[in-house]
Amino acid sequence: MSDDQPLRALHRQPAFASFWIARVLGSLGFQMSSVAFGWLIYELTGSAYLLGFAGLAQFLPMVVLTFVVGTVADRFERRRIVLIAQVVQAATLALMTLGILQGWLGVTGIFAGLVVLGSARTFERPAMQALLPALVTAADLPRAVAISSSAMQAATIVGPALGGLLGAFVPLALSAAFFAGASFASTRLRGRPQQRAGREAFTLAASFSGLGFIRRHPVLYGAISLDMVAVLLGGFTALLPIFARDILETGPWGLGLLRTAPAVGALLMAWQMQRLNLERGVGLKMFAAVIVFGVCTVIFALSESLVLSLITLIVLGAADNVSVVIRQTLVQLSTPDEMRGRVSAVNSLFIGASNQLGEFESGITAGWFGVIPAAVIGGLGTIAVALAWMRLFPGLRHARSLR
Repeated sequence: MSDDQPLRALHRQPAFASFWIARVLGSLGFQMSSVAFGWLIYELTGSAYLLGFAGLAQFLPMVVLTFVVGTVADRFERRRIVLIAQVVQAATLALMTLGILQGWLGVTGIFAGLVVLGSARTFERPAMQALLPALVTAADLPRAVAISSSAMQAATIVGPALGGLLGAFVPLALSAAFFAGASFASTRLRGRPQQRAGREAFTLAASFSGLGFIRRHPVLYGAISLDMVAVLLGGFTALLPIFARDILETGPWGLGLLRTAPAVGALLMAWQMQRLNLERGVGLKMFAAVIVFGVCTVIFALSESLVLSLITLIVLGAADNVSVVIRQTLVQLSTPDEMRGRVSAVNSLFIGASNQLGEFESGITAGWFGVIPAAVIGGLGTIAVALAWMRLFPGLRHARSLR
């Protein structure tokens, strides 16, 4: 069998093809609308302060609802949860587009819409993640995760560019259409029957059982916590405008290239991993990817060349994607189907928290030490965490396969 045949075989499977389409369209809609909302809020208020609260309005529902949505995803049909969440997002975006067209959408309405969108996305993500193992075989899952990751990275590249088209009206209208298309694709998701959790009443113990499951499995706990702490320390996205203007001395076009470069590297690596066998030495590969991530962070911090910075960020994005694919596959294959919703919800919370808090951490350390020392400290901290985790979680270090 040639390298490309497994890819064609996956894409020929109707359920996985529908999953991929729904993931692409939903990711495009999210990325486009995020840029459009930022533009709209700043245009209406001129307040950078409120721009920060826009991200918070979408993140807080994840914090509040995480342990509820995981239980819901394990007790009810996940395909229906995904479908309902996508329909809610399409309808909300369509209503807000109408408000822009008719002139009645104000700042309060925008933030209310952001809370609704954040809540719907909080229900959608763990259910969508938990669906994938039911659509493909265990042997195909690593490639399926890589293809799914490539969809996310492509949306990260294309979505923000489309989101800057013609103010806010056109991107929000397109986002609504994309989520409508995603919901139609979700109606075609058919996989192996879901092993649902029991019908016991919603309790704190049931809601937090996903976290308890992760704590009881050192390989999962090590993989998820390693990714969270590494991104928390090494994330420097919030500092890119400073690097672009003050250090690399470029304009907005340079900032755009810097923001896009990690996604380009991740996309290239995702397509390459679809042809590779990740079944050997996965633990060491994950640690190596995190260390490369930290090294690239340090090199980027010290670089004064735009070309070197872009190359470094491309490699950084590629290394990050290796870690993401291994972690997500480990989580899915190591978790019983009746627990996947709750475990995926905790995983999503850790990812969201590390991204948001990572930007906060980089801003604070930049204020204390300066932007270059802050990024260097973050990169060195990431390397130190990877080395420490290799000792703390020997089971993860010695993990030879994804199952």
